[in-house]
Amino acid sequence: MVVAATGFFDGVHAGHRAVLQVLKDTAREEGEESAVITFWPHPRNVLQQDASTFRLLNTLEEKKSLILGFGIDRFYVIPFTRDFSQLDTADFMRKYLVEQFHVDTIVIGYDHRLGRSSTASREELAAIASTVGLRTRIVEEVHCDERKVSSTQIRNLLAAGDVQTAAHLLGYRYSLSGAVVSGNMLGRTMGFPTANMQLSEPLKMVPADGVYAVCVDVSGQRHRGICNIGTRPTVSEGNVRTIETNIFGFSGNIYGLDIRVGFVARIRDEKRFASLDDLRLQMEHDRKIAEKMLSLPGNV
Repeated sequence: MVVAATGFFDGVHAGHRAVLQVLKDTAREEGEESAVITFWPHPRNVLQQDASTFRLLNTLEEKKSLILGFGIDRFYVIPFTRDFSQLDTADFMRKYLVEQFHVDTIVIGYDHRLGRSSTASREELAAIASTVGLRTRIVEEVHCDERKVSSTQIRNLLAAGDVQTAAHLLGYRYSLSGAVVSGNMLGRTMGFPTANMQLSEPLKMVPADGVYAVCVDVSGQRHRGICNIGTRPTVSEGNVRTIETNIFGFSGNIYGLDIRVGFVARIRDEKRFASLDDLRLQMEHDRKIAEKMLSLPGNV
């Protein structure tokens, strides 16, 4: 039999990990397997609830890696559709949890939502679960430094460029992944060659425009760098948002390769400069600041 937790788990943040810990401990106590049963795509995208602006903290593969890396035995994905959204909570528990995945115990987080009973309290969900033969374990709300941990709160922090507090609530450094594509090569002529990234998941949340100290994973190696997110107002019309990373001391050809950029700290806002010389001087200053930040223990 199986002990399971269900939900979208976007971010797999500190609150989610509290649920995962109870899940893992309960499975061990009962001598059963632990499983996370999640959904894809996100319900808000399918149901068109702010779908044009809603963004994700994790790709599906990132989420799977984080959850299995925590020590959970199984990771299952149920396709989320409009028809699925209409499924009654008790029917979902019976059809999927009990009959398909052989669950006998479900772990319920503080803001758990399941099936059409999206306003049901944890106690009401526990009562529904008992009608189909499921035992329940309830996990209390999690706070970090008196701040409630939620995916929405982390998205708000990233939208403000506060990648350090976001990392604190996530429990790991926020990152973007994608392929390196060709740019206009202007950075190279200024002594700052950049890797222009095309996101592997277009719906992934991108931090606020600005310049960041970052760590960069490419071809199995980790490097230090600075990343500029924005519309490059000094050298363009300012209508195309790009993610460009200067990797310190790196000269290899990585066009077409995948890279991962991890955000350590924000250095400044993006701004328009009067000349390319002014921009180059600022970038040199940014690099010195980033090198100092990245030299601190634990930052790379």
